[in-house]
Amino acid sequence: MKHFLSIADLTPHELRNLLDLAIKLKMEWRDGGNKPLLQGKSLALVFQKPSLRTRVSFEMGMVHLGGYAFYMSPAEIKMGGRESVADVARVLSGYVDAVMARVFAHDHILELAKYSSVPIINGLSDYNHPAQALADFLTILEHKGRTEGLKMVYVGDANNVARSLLFAAMKLGSHFAIATPPRYALKEDDLALGRQFSTAGAKVEVFEDPAQAVIDADIIYTDVWTSMGQEAERAERLKIFPPYQVNQQLISRAKPDCIVLHCLPAHRGEEITDEVADGPNSALFPQAENRMHAQKAILVELLTK
Repeated sequence: MKHFLSIADLTPHELRNLLDLAIKLKMEWRDGGNKPLLQGKSLALVFQKPSLRTRVSFEMGMVHLGGYAFYMSPAEIKMGGRESVADVARVLSGYVDAVMARVFAHDHILELAKYSSVPIINGLSDYNHPAQALADFLTILEHKGRTEGLKMVYVGDANNVARSLLFAAMKLGSHFAIATPPRYALKEDDLALGRQFSTAGAKVEVFEDPAQAVIDADIIYTDVWTSMGQEAERAERLKIFPPYQVNQQLISRAKPDCIVLHCLPAHRGEEITDEVADGPNSALFPQAENRMHAQKAILVELLTK
């Protein structure tokens, strides 16, 4: 594994190995601290989009493993504007051991990887969010003890997070169902690619009605209705998405022990209610912590092999 750009790039074996490594590193951290596996290593954190979890999880992950990470704001580089993506990749390759980039356009991630001589990690793009999906399935493993045969239902806007979850679910033997308004569904190309990754027992279902989708769900997942960069659509989206709110009435149709996930930040009262986010089925905050442990696995895999 030279870069970490998309769940689609990983074999099921590679994905499972990352999850196993994340579990090992989390247990080690809780037992007194991680070994300094990344001592002397450096990570540049390049941000076009802001984030609480992405920045802190990668930065503290490097610190816990003995390495060093530093943040570069959008104003410092203006990647793709003030300086070309290719030149940023070439310059940073001479300074650091790896680059994590959180960008608007996925093409910027691909271009960084093309011109970089050090590993590139996708911290989010408009196409996918692979680091988030890894943390999500780490959380599922901890709560359910397995991924095979579980039913995950994504409710809301079929965005970059939904795409990564689809790919991960198929590679890990889960049943992936998605309920969206028709205009905001995954593209047929995404669904077809996901089905190509299907391992034993994995299948995909598409719904318009979330109440039907969540029947017998083991996991219900949601995200904001209006992502960064879509602010001009917010008023229209607020008219369309209320039937897709994850509330107590909806989760009552799932299995009693279902867990509710959200990549955060949450717009409470929109896609999820306080009652659910803070309720007994919620795994939102263990999920958020697991970003750091999943990130550690990515960093160790890329920087010690």
